[in-house]
Amino acid sequence: MANEILTVKETYAADAYAAAHGIAPRDLMENAGRAVADEICPRWTPRPVTVLCGPGNNGGDGKVVARLLKERGWTVSDSLEGAALAVDALLGAGLSRPLQGAMRETVETLNASHIPVVAIDVPSGLHGDTGKPLGEVCVDADLTVTFFRKKPAHVLMPGRTLCGEVVVADIGIPDAALGDPKLFENGPALWQFPWPDPAAHKYARGHCVVVSGPAHATGAARLAARGALRIGAGLVSVASPPDAVAVNAAALTAIMVKPFRWANGLSRLLEDERLNSVVIGPGCGVGGETRNMVRAVLASRAAAVLDADALSSYEGVSGSMLSLLREPAVLTPHEGEFERIFPGLLAKSQNRIEAARAAARTAKCTVLLKGPDTVVAAPDGRAIVNSNAPAALATAGSGDVLAGFIGGLMAQRVDSYRAAATAAWLHGEAASRFGPGLISEDLPEELPAVLRALRDRRDGARHDPTDRAG
Repeated sequence: MANEILTVKETYAADAYAAAHGIAPRDLMENAGRAVADEICPRWTPRPVTVLCGPGNNGGDGKVVARLLKERGWTVSDSLEGAALAVDALLGAGLSRPLQGAMRETVETLNASHIPVVAIDVPSGLHGDTGKPLGEVCVDADLTVTFFRKKPAHVLMPGRTLCGEVVVADIGIPDAALGDPKLFENGPALWQFPWPDPAAHKYARGHCVVVSGPAHATGAARLAARGALRIGAGLVSVASPPDAVAVNAAALTAIMVKPFRWANGLSRLLEDERLNSVVIGPGCGVGGETRNMVRAVLASRAAAVLDADALSSYEGVSGSMLSLLREPAVLTPHEGEFERIFPGLLAKSQNRIEAARAAARTAKCTVLLKGPDTVVAAPDGRAIVNSNAPAALATAGSGDVLAGFIGGLMAQRVDSYRAAATAAWLHGEAASRFGPGLISEDLPEELPAVLRALRDRRDGARHDPTDRAG
């Protein structure tokens, strides 16, 4: 598995492990420089190239790149004047202060030149762990070649954008140097989709209930319900307050409508343990009655997804919800909702990964912190960063569909951490596959094509023992 993400400190430890086991640092440097040159040559024809080398190991890697490119017929210099390509080997991921003086001026000139840039390890000026520039100036790369495993800066925004394409090169560090990693980049290698058993019936695939809001705000619940059904829940129902029953019944076919009145009615509905997964929040409204319904859901034995209004209703009183939380449950806040439930946590955390982990420990359940770099965190410290979400997902209702995907997987008895990770990746893939013009209603309809591709990959893996995906 190459999905592991290592912090800067863990990367240094991996280098030290390699040295302690007979791999000389000079060999790692030679291998790193060769890997960068090997990525450059297929992408660009020989042309004037500037290799900007700093004082540390990153600069040493750059000197190897310069030598190898020159041997391959490239014109190599250390001046940007006349260059058609630049290699950024100034500073690595361990940078601890903003770029200053001549180095800052060099980077400003490089960015203003608009020539293609290949960064070694991370673009200079970017912090390897936070994914944020350490100041106002940072190299904006087209390609970043890093080694052994990615770092947080390669998957967190804005670092992911500043890195451009990221290639992870094998330079000879053994996998045993990984230790016990707790952070991963999302992908099918981390989970298995719950493909239906050929002998199973719909009841074996679980029953997801989505709680609807009032008549004027029913669309969000229907989006979530459609997502739950498409992702494989055997049955899906929309629990509707009395004034929403007719609206939902007129708009739904394969999805059932279950009337209920107030939180007591929802509690009675959930006494039926066949209803084993609940999504609450989309369109429910913010206020005391939603808090009452959340308590009813968490008092049941059903797996729970708390989204949108179910979270915002606890602004200022988040402790009362946190005391009720348990597994299996997933909280799915965007940053604004996260701040309402965990005030100040994002601001004092090094990055979104650290914040999500701390929130999951506090909540004692899975937390999915939404964004272009969605983080899924478990109470035990495991975390996954999702990096396949396109900008098109920033559209009304897409989060409701994601909540439905999670609820549908949990209905199929996928544990909450893997359900959240699986749903986030499939959500991103569906959006990417659809492309421009995406609206939230398109996401459930695009999912079958994504699942077919995932199934084909799984079937192909049966003939390739090195591929465990899907």
